Amino acid sequence: MSITLIHTADWQIGKPFSNVPGDAGAALRGQRIDTVKAIAELAQARDVDAVLVAGDVFDDNAISDESLRRTVNAMAPYKGPWVLLPGNHDSGLRQSVWSRLTKMGVAPENVILAVEPEPIELCQGRLVVLPAPLQRRHEVRDITEWFDAHPTEGGAFRVGLAHGSVTNRLPEEATNNNPISDTRAESAHLDYLALGDWHGTLEVAKRTWYAGTPEQDRFKANDPGNILLVTLEDVGGEPDVEKIPIGRYRWERVDFEVMDEQSLEVLDRQLSELGESERILMRLRLEGALGLATRQHLDDLIERWRARLHFLGVDDAKVVAQPSPDDIAELGATGFIKKAIDDLASIGRDEAHPDHESAGRALQILYLEQKGLQSGSVSSKR
Repeated sequence: MSITLIHTADWQIGKPFSNVPGDAGAALRGQRIDTVKAIAELAQARDVDAVLVAGDVFDDNAISDESLRRTVNAMAPYKGPWVLLPGNHDSGLRQSVWSRLTKMGVAPENVILAVEPEPIELCQGRLVVLPAPLQRRHEVRDITEWFDAHPTEGGAFRVGLAHGSVTNRLPEEATNNNPISDTRAESAHLDYLALGDWHGTLEVAKRTWYAGTPEQDRFKANDPGNILLVTLEDVGGEPDVEKIPIGRYRWERVDFEVMDEQSLEVLDRQLSELGESERILMRLRLEGALGLATRQHLDDLIERWRARLHFLGVDDAKVVAQPSPDDIAELGATGFIKKAIDDLASIGRDEAHPDHESAGRALQILYLEQKGLQSGSVSSKR
């Protein structure tokens, strides 16, 4: 008889999102618990046999008791077994979220805290979960080694549960802490190895998967925002793994070169094509050279999109002020003031000059002040 699991990881409940200030960051913190509830509802609807959470359930061992209670409450829709593994953010120290959960007594019997490296039998013995809890933040040895030496009798499915970096398989930017052998599934005769730590969904080795974080939390295109529905049909057979998107927010990174009014129209269309904007956090990196009037139109476009998106961070340090003759004429300067403006324009065009960014900002301020004066003059005439 087959076994069906949900594999998830890296919830990081309580993550502060210090780089997303105000209400936008608060909404992200709240959404993480809402996403746990969505996982629970999906697990109940699919009638899965267990939900395995492969570490970093919580962002820190110091998160509040209220966050612990809210997390457990969010798990309530699924009545089957949950197996929660300590990761590097919430390692199983003597004083930890795990000891506090036990002391608080808020976790029901179907929530299993896998704080010891010992087998967990589920589904009337048809499934054995072999957990490798991190009992401190970093380990230099592979703590999944014990899987190899622990045989399973009775033809049960063997599933490993661990949190760390699979050796020789992850991209260069991955950390090397908490190593896990890339042949562990084979050497331990596992039907499936459920991993956490890498925040994107990734089949990293044979029968070895990272679920990734179910709620994206950084500007990385590594396929986050999913959970995995894993079906084990036969002991020793290949698992069937279905990726199910579940996250609400998307973190998009857009790099764009601005040149003229037409390029701003292209940028506006490109942003519109990203989809439901209130669910998007964006990091917009701009470069190019613009006249003062066009630069003002760019700033107006950015403010419109800032109001539409959940969060917008803009890096425009490489947008160089390149005032046109019309821009200079509109400033209406004469004599030594015009000479100073011409000098600023020259410096602003010279990217090698140490003050070229400051010169560009100064010209933009002058332009905006002049436009403000003109607007005030028109209003007074009315």
